[in-house]
Amino acid sequence: MITTRFAPSPTGYLHIGGLRTALFSYLYARANNGKFILRIEDTDMARNSAQAAQAILDAFKWVDLEIDSEITYQSKRFDIYKRYIKQLLDEGKAYYCYMSEDELEQLRKEQEAKKLRPKYDGRYRDYKGEIPKDIKPVVRIKAPLSGEIVVNDGVKGKVVFKCEDILDDFVIARADGSPTYNFVVVVDDALMGVSDVIRGDDHLSNTPKQIILYEALNFKIPNFYHLAMINGEDGKKLSKRHGATDVMEYKAMGYLPEALLNFLLRLGYSNKDQEIFSMQEMKECFTFKNVSKGASTYNAKKLEWLNAHYIKSLPDERIINACKELGYDFSSKLKLLHMLKERAKTLVELISSAKIVDNTPQSYDENAINKFVNEISKDLFNKYVNEFTVQENESKYEEFTNEFLQANNAKLKDLAQLLRIALTGVSVSPSVFAMLEYLSEDEIKIRFNNFKGKING
Repeated sequence: MITTRFAPSPTGYLHIGGLRTALFSYLYARANNGKFILRIEDTDMARNSAQAAQAILDAFKWVDLEIDSEITYQSKRFDIYKRYIKQLLDEGKAYYCYMSEDELEQLRKEQEAKKLRPKYDGRYRDYKGEIPKDIKPVVRIKAPLSGEIVVNDGVKGKVVFKCEDILDDFVIARADGSPTYNFVVVVDDALMGVSDVIRGDDHLSNTPKQIILYEALNFKIPNFYHLAMINGEDGKKLSKRHGATDVMEYKAMGYLPEALLNFLLRLGYSNKDQEIFSMQEMKECFTFKNVSKGASTYNAKKLEWLNAHYIKSLPDERIINACKELGYDFSSKLKLLHMLKERAKTLVELISSAKIVDNTPQSYDENAINKFVNEISKDLFNKYVNEFTVQENESKYEEFTNEFLQANNAKLKDLAQLLRIALTGVSVSPSVFAMLEYLSEDEIKIRFNNFKGKING
């Protein structure tokens, strides 16, 4: 069975790039009737944060990526790691290294002077002498010092590493006994049956080290897929300056998870010219044959476009529930929701528009008044208010208004902005006629008379 995993470290929020990796791992498992697991890599006790771990779980819950087993926490598996470190020591595949800080610093200086690659020189690899006192040893793996390690990557193709260029006897357990990242990843992936490792290409350099450990432990080597990074629109690595990178910020900004996942899929994946993907379509069509080898570009406008599409197309109940999580309830205001959702790019924008329509203006945009109120438009507005009568629906209000304008030899542009400002306090709003249908007769009269008083002094 194909088994994939996502294995974040709880040292900060879940990054948008991390969510894309999780999504691709999830989709590959689903497309192949496989299994998707979540592992929290919390062995770095100094940097771990319970808050960060919870943020990762919150993000997974929000985007609704189903996990197929209990969440695994590496911090609860130290006994397992110690057992495998002991196995490698007993088999002579790893050894204790007693190198002191002074020795290490001296070695680095010598290598720097000779312009050599910084690396451990193997001085304790076959050490038979007296064990140095007052040195807590690290454990190092006996790595091959020559030859090649070949990775047949599912995205990048064949990647060849020369051992002498990239390897030394790297540390697998620190002086305090705690295992290192590369070691615990290999042990966990093997014991959890991970068949396909999907991750960012910043991990590509770790792969030869991990292959060495798989072989030393007699574990089956998984398939590897390294995803190209996401760049900002300026071509540089995606960062905070390009917009939100914390997944849960996207929720706070009013994006729907359906839109965000669709957006992330298209960052590095294509299926002909298809832009809109339901989750079911994602699961059915995903294949690494369609994953790009090159970096993808984050496009905020594209995300907005997708989000607007999902706001318009998802069932009312889905939008209502999403807005409730942001503190606004459309349950009894379906007409208002239908009026606004065609124009909204985000849920925050949708809610903001709803509050503007729903609440009697307490102030008016002075810039809009200065721009649109003049003697002609003011007289036209006053006359419209005096002649105004309640109509059955939006189209009847439009008909009534057009007849009024025709009778007064005026055009809609001469009146529309004043009506908007009167009803909402601002000059950008939904259809004036839709708002007139939505608001009660008493509320319309209050708003018209308030604004009439404002512009007539």
